[in-house]
Amino acid sequence: MLIGRRHLRSNNSWMHNSRRLVKGKSRCTLMIHPADAADRGLEDGAPAIVRSRTGDLRILAEVTAALMPGVVSIPHGWGHDRDEVGWSIAEANAGVSINDLTDERRVDPLSGTAAFSGVPVQVRADSRVGAELIAGAERG
Repeated sequence: MLIGRRHLRSNNSWMHNSRRLVKGKSRCTLMIHPADAADRGLEDGAPAIVRSRTGDLRILAEVTAALMPGVVSIPHGWGHDRDEVGWSIAEANAGVSINDLTDERRVDPLSGTAAFSGVPVQVRADSRVGAELIAGAERG
């Protein structure tokens, strides 16, 4: 199951256009439990493919025991590689958009709004490596 997350230095997407806030190690990663990573042949920092009913994307794995087995997490607010974003720093650190995986058919019954957490996904290791992994991730 896919859940989202936020980081202190990227609570809102506009923060991705500040060099000071996006510098350092990419925070747009797929957090995955060590047992799930091992089952998929994924190592920390290795590229992974995440697929849902609505799409797939390519992202670097962050192996961590901070999540329970069976749950993966990708942060909200990334995916600045779309046409006409107009933010040069954000575009250079595009990351992936969790919206490419969320399902418009999944609605929270209580509020009637889109259900962004608990999205069923499949995760597998991606054997492609190299320069095509720009800024830590790209859409699959």
